[in-house]
Amino acid sequence: MTSVLHADGLAKDYGDGFGLDPVDIALGPGELVVLVGPNGAGKSTLVGLCAGLLEPTAGEVAVLGQPAGSLEARAATSYLPDNPVLYDDLSVREHLEYVARLHGVDDWQAPADELLDRLDLDERADDLPSRFSRGMRQKVSLALALVRPFELLLVDEPFVGLDAPAQATLVELLLAAVAAGASALVSTHQLDLADEAGRCLGLRDGTLVHDGPSSRQQVLSLVTG
Repeated sequence: MTSVLHADGLAKDYGDGFGLDPVDIALGPGELVVLVGPNGAGKSTLVGLCAGLLEPTAGEVAVLGQPAGSLEARAATSYLPDNPVLYDDLSVREHLEYVARLHGVDDWQAPADELLDRLDLDERADDLPSRFSRGMRQKVSLALALVRPFELLLVDEPFVGLDAPAQATLVELLLAAVAAGASALVSTHQLDLADEAGRCLGLRDGTLVHDGPSSRQQVLSLVTG
């Protein structure tokens, strides 16, 4: 079976002792993988490399056999950053329409309305998210990541700023995306998601120290050392 995400000797050297040592990883269709480790372990670097946002120092990474960052890879990849990136002059609904149409989704209204309802954004759909709280902006960013088609979902610390109900909804939405056949790599310390994931990647000081089963105990040990 062809890997959705495949990294071979992938590395990043920032020249200051931080970065990512060479790693080999592969994600198959329908896999939910959590990426964990202490702050500064290299999680955001790995996600950024897989999204094609960073240039590797060594090795290569591909999405569905196409180099990360290529048009083909970007079309298959939905990326949810740790800090929401939104336009100042577009409403929530206008954001959703823009992203959906950009990726060829013409019948975007129904899925957009469902996401707005699930994330308790329906009453704020015509408001400018630039004026929202951190948690509300994170909800909008999540909706944008899910309103478009994708085969790979890359997520960097999605639970920051979300209250407990929103965190539970996020887990449900991630599980639904994976159940629909997408692969997901999620950088997080969220223990509820660790229980649901089939696999865990653990980084420490830029080195991959664990690639195996996921559990709360495993995540806690990787985060705390």
